[in-house]
Amino acid sequence: MLTVATWNVNSVKARHERLIEWLKKLEPDVVCLQELKVTNELFPADELRELGYHSAVHGQPTWNGVAVLSRHEISEVVRGMNDDADDEQARVISCTTAGIGVVGVYVPNGKSVGSESWEYKMSWFDRLGSFIESQFSPDDDLILCGDFNIAPDDRDAAFPDRWRDSVLCDPKGRRKLEHIVDWGFVDLVRELHDGPGPFSWWDYRRLAFPKGDGLRIDHVFGTAAIAERCDDAYVDRDERKGQKPSDHAPVVAVLR
Repeated sequence: MLTVATWNVNSVKARHERLIEWLKKLEPDVVCLQELKVTNELFPADELRELGYHSAVHGQPTWNGVAVLSRHEISEVVRGMNDDADDEQARVISCTTAGIGVVGVYVPNGKSVGSESWEYKMSWFDRLGSFIESQFSPDDDLILCGDFNIAPDDRDAAFPDRWRDSVLCDPKGRRKLEHIVDWGFVDLVRELHDGPGPFSWWDYRRLAFPKGDGLRIDHVFGTAAIAERCDDAYVDRDERKGQKPSDHAPVVAVLR
């Protein structure tokens, strides 16, 4: 079996102990992390190596940052989207490991619909689509995962009317994500769960987690070859509980 997970840790420094304990508990084979909020030099690669993980890191101080961890050798690492855009934000990392291609992403939030940040998010989705189309084939064994900051449809919000006008549920954003998925991906969680949910993010504010006000904005997409191997896919909701949690919970897919 091959266990692949994605988790927005919301600071690898603040969530250091939780990350280490979660890796020891679950022992996933491949993990995509988002929102590292540290430079490459400050990423705990040595400690993770002691746990058996290779690391590919695209760090950034204060904000952003993505990484791939794997129990297998990592090769063909690409940081960014291999285009000419003037964009210093560390939001994409791709590689080959465990016999599959992996693309880990941290999609911009967008702040508010119609804002400059929103337009950046929309153009960012276009760039991601172009990157995938130019670098990969739908026939590949490929996983695209991460924090997409989009709930694909109303089943992905516990209270859809409350979030309908937000950057997480806006129709244009949903269409941008749908276009990428339609290239040749399968939503591994949705294939196995009709919904509503399972949800992966709960705002720190307004007691969202205990009130059940969650959204599914973290996703694991796989090409058809990956989807055929997927026996299970779920949200590790326990990681949103306890002391100093990230506002996101890991999403896990188990492949034959």
